[in-house]
Amino acid sequence: MEEAQPLPIRIVVTDDLERSRVTVFFRLFLAIPHLIVLALFGIAAFAVTVIVWIALIFEGKAPRTLQEFVASYLRYATQVSAYLYLAAAPYPAFGGAAGYPIDLEIELAPRQSRGRVAARLVLALPAFLLIAVLGGGMSGGSSANITSTPSGGDDWWLNAWSVGGVSTTGAVLAWFAILVRGRMPLGLRDLLTYCIGYTAHATGYFLLLTDRYPTTDPTRVVPLIGLPTHPVRLELRDDVRRSRLTVFFRFPLAVPHLIWLLLWSLVVMAVMPVVWLIVLVIGRLPVPLHRFFTAWIRYSTHVIAFLYVIGGPFPGFTGRAGSYPVDIAFDPPRSQRRVVTAFRAILAIPAFLLAGAFGSVALLVGILGWWAALFTASMPEGLRNLGAVSLRYSAQASSYLFLVTERYPYAAPAVCDRPRDVQLELPLGAPGLDLTVIEAL
Repeated sequence: MEEAQPLPIRIVVTDDLERSRVTVFFRLFLAIPHLIVLALFGIAAFAVTVIVWIALIFEGKAPRTLQEFVASYLRYATQVSAYLYLAAAPYPAFGGAAGYPIDLEIELAPRQSRGRVAARLVLALPAFLLIAVLGGGMSGGSSANITSTPSGGDDWWLNAWSVGGVSTTGAVLAWFAILVRGRMPLGLRDLLTYCIGYTAHATGYFLLLTDRYPTTDPTRVVPLIGLPTHPVRLELRDDVRRSRLTVFFRFPLAVPHLIWLLLWSLVVMAVMPVVWLIVLVIGRLPVPLHRFFTAWIRYSTHVIAFLYVIGGPFPGFTGRAGSYPVDIAFDPPRSQRRVVTAFRAILAIPAFLLAGAFGSVALLVGILGWWAALFTASMPEGLRNLGAVSLRYSAQASSYLFLVTERYPYAAPAVCDRPRDVQLELPLGAPGLDLTVIEAL
């Protein structure tokens, strides 16, 4: 288990979700002056970091005034990132004044281990890789997706839709949603806050503001977020211990499952047009088909969890409920509006895009977790939780596309606890068609 003590770099959220359509429409252009100042500020902060590094190596202590200068850069970069990625509304002050709706609390660490300081660049490489797929801001690196490799199983169709890092994809979706509603979807705001918060912590670690290694655990980075009630839920009972032997041979062990999952997926794709017509006519997914599709989605989650070391034991081949420690629970089938069913493939496009970005996160979690489990015989809890969040969103996106539920997937990176009531249905005007898609994001 990770330590329960507060993180040395914490993100503070006071945003009210209200947005101006005009400033959002021109957000990129409005941010250009800040991006120029931030680039110059970043050069100065990097130069100061080199001085801090030398001081820590030779004296074991860094001048506090120099650390405060670097901390002001990190705070400013976080505010600019929040503004650019639409996680906050007000135009930020140049230089990073306190009190912005997405802000940082930073506890400086003037004394740090010389050994960890000397190896800081190498130690920070895994965090930089995660920043690349999360794309959480201007302070930590590119938001580009570092891989286009399919994640295996049924996730190949999700990765095919990925257009960039999680925060890049989320910001694009938020831009369209705000132009329609004039308000930031809560799930997307929480997701972007997590990406920005992790980037700030990882960047602060690299810039020698703290000696505490950044955690990827969403429950630590943004502890106050939660999930609304959803008919497709993550059930996480994994204890993070891993066998080094099964971890080392994880891919060969998963091959039979991948073959079976491919065959099962081909059947699902073949019957899907007929199932769509059935649901369109009778207004609900028949119980036998509901069992068939939920077992396939659950089995897909089990297989990918095993392959990516998010789960420990070898899964069964049937997708039985409760049979795996990283599981998906489903509510019974309910009536679905025909107009939503008719346009399901179009309405699911935003979910495709975000699930593709989440798929790349899960892939990187698997790679990093594989190495970590080989050395420590356990999966880091933060990585496990981030991977589980990715699988939860993937399962919800699959359930929406394949007519298991009419409820849209929810983007916030919460695991399964701290439920929060969220109004998901806002009438759009057309009978039976609403803004569930935009709000649920």
